[in-house]
Amino acid sequence: MTDYRLLTFQSAQGPRAGIAVGDVYADVAEGTGRAADASMLGILEDWAAAQGRLSGLADKVTKGGVKTMPLASAHYLAAVHWPVAIYCAGANYADHVRRMAERSGLPQEPNPKEAGSTAWHFLKPARTAVGHNEEISTVSKSLDWEAELAVVIGKGGKNIPLDKVYEHIAGYTCANDVSARDLSRRPKVAAGTPFSFDWIGQKCFDGSCPLGPWIVPASQIKDPMNLAIKTFINDKLQQNSNTKEMIFNIADQVAQISSRMTLYPGDVVLTGTPSGTGAEENKFLKAGDVMRVEIEGIGSLTNRVKSITG
Repeated sequence: MTDYRLLTFQSAQGPRAGIAVGDVYADVAEGTGRAADASMLGILEDWAAAQGRLSGLADKVTKGGVKTMPLASAHYLAAVHWPVAIYCAGANYADHVRRMAERSGLPQEPNPKEAGSTAWHFLKPARTAVGHNEEISTVSKSLDWEAELAVVIGKGGKNIPLDKVYEHIAGYTCANDVSARDLSRRPKVAAGTPFSFDWIGQKCFDGSCPLGPWIVPASQIKDPMNLAIKTFINDKLQQNSNTKEMIFNIADQVAQISSRMTLYPGDVVLTGTPSGTGAEENKFLKAGDVMRVEIEGIGSLTNRVKSITG
């Protein structure tokens, strides 16, 4: 069976789903003859059957049986265009939690999983997602990077049991939970009150969720809980960890979210970031900086900060 990746690219007709094999890609719908395969959501909503079509199409790409284009020339959009919902894990790598507590002068809390707690998530709007090589502009002067493994849902469900979670996952991609640290508090509201936080300001601005460059099907990732995860800023290594360092693993997170609301094909779960963020050292991005997130077995997601205004 030929390995493949799925991407969303900008074509003359608008966003289209593509299938990449080696260093070329093809339009999925043109290759399968199924109109709904033109979008990533259309593929994910039919994931159980789509896998057979995609495997056959990947073989055709290898044999030169369909029109292909060089990946080097692709105009990438968010790998899922657009996600149904983007769930983001907070405080899910012990080293990052420890460093943030030290910076804030707070005591180190016990491991929340061992203490019987559950995974904690917030939401980003779907259209904050941007693709590989897209540029980001923001008004934040404390713009931060957060490399994350992203889980793409291919089979919906409610109250998904822990031992059934992986049956609901279509694949994995790279994500960067870009954060505006200086916009995390509401102005003129006393710190420490439950009304002082501004999650939209900090997490939900345009371009705050780079996602890509593509989705690697779950069947091609042997162990998603043992993948190297790194961030480079201007080619300097800033984050260097492994997904095995998560506090709540992938199954914990998906099961917990589904206990609160129904998950749908096209939902994306960002599973947390390790130590090495800018906030830990009070060192932030500036215009012209280039962020590169790399996850073993998946690929490299690059985004440049175009401007910081305001």
